[in-house]
This record gives sequence, C-alpha cells and structure tokens, in this order.
Amino acid sequence: MSRRSSAAPIAETVYGIDRLLRNVRTGRFERSLAALTAAGALVTTAEIFFEHDKASFGNRWMWAPIVLGPVGAVAGIAGVCSKRAAKTLLPLASATIIANGVQGLWLHGRGIRQKPGGWRNFRYNMEMGPPLMAPLLVTLVGGMGLLAAILRREK
Repeated sequence: MSRRSSAAPIAETVYGIDRLLRNVRTGRFERSLAALTAAGALVTTAEIFFEHDKASFGNRWMWAPIVLGPVGAVAGIAGVCSKRAAKTLLPLASATIIANGVQGLWLHGRGIRQKPGGWRNFRYNMEMGPPLMAPLLVTLVGGMGLLAAILRREK
C-alpha cells in the first residue's frame, strides 16, 4: 500500500466562482453583500446629490434618494452586525430604495418627455435631460440589500 493512499485526503483549494458559490452556501456572502449595500448606498447618494444639486433640486422628490441613501447605509451596516437587522431593517430599507428608484425612472422619463421634441428627440434629450438610467443604479443597490436579506447567514 502506498503511503499517499493511507493519508487523509488533501483538501482541494477552491478558486473563483466555486469559492463564491461556497460562500453563498455557507452563509458568508450575506454579510459581505450587506456591507456592499451600505457602501453602494453612500456612493450613489453622493453622486445623486451632486446631480440633483446641478438641477437646483427643482422638484421636491429630488430629495427622496438623498434621504434614503443614508437609511440604506445604516441598514446595510446593521445587517453586517446583526442577523435580526439583516432580516428586518435591511429588506424594508432596500424595498423602499427600489420603489424610489422605480419612481425616479418614471420622473426622469417624464423629464425627457418635457424637453423640446420629447421622445422624438430622444438622443439629444437623453444626453441633455435627466439621466434615464441613473435611477436604475439606485434600484440595483436596493436589490443587493434584498438579496442579502434572503441569503443564509453564517453561523
């Protein structure tokens, strides 16, 4: 009998996507995604603030993502620290952020329609009017928070 066969099996090193899948199965990814939600909420809030400030906050709804961004960040950080917050506060804040992102998509579309030429002058109004795709980034941050909330947590 060879010496190698009598030894305990050697643990196989896991790389790339297999490591990610293992982290999802074992519950390690939930905290990471909650932290990414918090960071994403802060970054997008800063970007939204500067873009809406450039438009002089002409519509009062422009303040909604500015207010919800820090709420999402706090919920994400709380989700990292507490399982209870990850299963209650984080999905609530994330769903609200998603709803605001969908509302923003509608409002930005309405803003493009109100520009000269409206949707017929799509390319120009898309470049010069409100960014149509930007609210979808907010929705993506909220989606990350919802995904973190439904994933299994590490024991």
